[in-house]
Amino acid sequence: MHADEKSDKVIVPKKQPNNGEYSPAEAVEGRTLPKGNTGQATAVRTLSRVAASSGLAGVRQVARQGKDVQFTALLHHITVPLLADSYYALKRGSAPGIDGITWQAYGNNLYGKLIELHSRIHAGCYRARPARRTMIPKADGSERPLNILCLEDKIVQQAVVYVLEAIYEADFMGFSYGFRPGRGQHDALDAVSVGILRKPINWVLDADIQRFFDAMDHDWIMKLLQHRIGDKRLLRLIRKWLKVGVMNGDHAERNEVGSPQGAVISPILANIYLHYAFDLWAHTWRQRRASGDVIIIRYADDVVLGFEHEADAQLFQQHLHQRLKAFELNLHPDKTRLIRFGRHAIRDRKRLGLRKPETFDFLGFTHYCSMARRSGNFIIVRKTIKKRLRATLKRIKAELRRRLHDSVVDTGKWLSRVLQGHLNYFSVSGNSPSIWLFFTEVRKLWLKSLRRRSQKAYINWGNFVRITNRFFPRIRLLHPHPCYRFDARTRGRSPVR
Repeated sequence: MHADEKSDKVIVPKKQPNNGEYSPAEAVEGRTLPKGNTGQATAVRTLSRVAASSGLAGVRQVARQGKDVQFTALLHHITVPLLADSYYALKRGSAPGIDGITWQAYGNNLYGKLIELHSRIHAGCYRARPARRTMIPKADGSERPLNILCLEDKIVQQAVVYVLEAIYEADFMGFSYGFRPGRGQHDALDAVSVGILRKPINWVLDADIQRFFDAMDHDWIMKLLQHRIGDKRLLRLIRKWLKVGVMNGDHAERNEVGSPQGAVISPILANIYLHYAFDLWAHTWRQRRASGDVIIIRYADDVVLGFEHEADAQLFQQHLHQRLKAFELNLHPDKTRLIRFGRHAIRDRKRLGLRKPETFDFLGFTHYCSMARRSGNFIIVRKTIKKRLRATLKRIKAELRRRLHDSVVDTGKWLSRVLQGHLNYFSVSGNSPSIWLFFTEVRKLWLKSLRRRSQKAYINWGNFVRITNRFFPRIRLLHPHPCYRFDARTRGRSPVR
């Protein structure tokens, strides 16, 4: 739904079958066809008769100028230099796919291989290969399936991501933070804190979409892409990656639903899916239906909404369930919660004879309502989620057992990297107690591991602390207060959304 549509009705689109290979998506979502794009030769001549730059900068410029432009010629932007950039953008230490080729091995005669890959892509001879699946443990004890692709598939997918980003960055809403250039998890965390602090927010809806990546409907993905993408060759590439599936023994199992987690293309497909299924609709809803202030923050499929009035929150939750169902999605019944949260939550719950306000989890942090000791002003305290802390300590314990007979120096250097990585993410204002607890527990685990190496050797705590001081990074605040960074990022141009 467009933000400028005049109807205030909650439109629930009905999916219709395709008549052709790629039917227009506008008909099933109640949108009009893109203006003047159905018969165009290339996207760069849509707005004027003067051709724009042949590179992605030209695509980006056209996308910003026309929100209804459908790009009909995009594959030629996948060049050998872009494939090279995609190769260098990949993680060096990632596990290989079913072809067994690592990043380093592919680098031998790199440009010869990329020229040959480029030729196969444009000749229509490129074939995606099934992924290798592994299970990753989650903090709650369950497991998450992770698909490991072949290196060439990663390279081509990354190149397509660059092309899609050039188009969709002009479309995505300001409250969408996940997997976007120049935006990160801490930007989303800052937006949550600043929004609740500066807006009259009294209720928070912590919305969890049940198994989102596994539930994304392939037909919907292709229909929604066609709002902007008219290049059938590019669409065929994306459909191949969705359908190629995973290896199960000696045969491949095709995917009939979902976008594989671990695939390079999946994050931007998820953003595109939720841009149409949620973002545009939610933005219009709060403009047309809400009686009070509403803030929205989305990081991939993690969504936090703040409401001034409880009635707005309850009505939105009801309509959100209907909206997502139309796109083959569902809210998780146990993880989606509406709680009283904000500057008046402590007072209101005390008046009702209830305990402290409930908390909500977002991007690794549990958010609490609290009051500053000196000023008595309302503040939001963020602490590391306890389940995530325990899960991380469990993994460290298992790794220390595996490194039982490694030298103290080698183990100390490894722990230094682990702890610095933990600090880089979790060292925010108010989270010092959780950081100190984590460091103390890691010290205990390492001491216990060293004592197990010999029945005769004994290390007392004081001597051991002197050893750890050589390797453990200094605990310090690495992230500024959310308001400071939010204001510095936006420079007053972007109000709290």
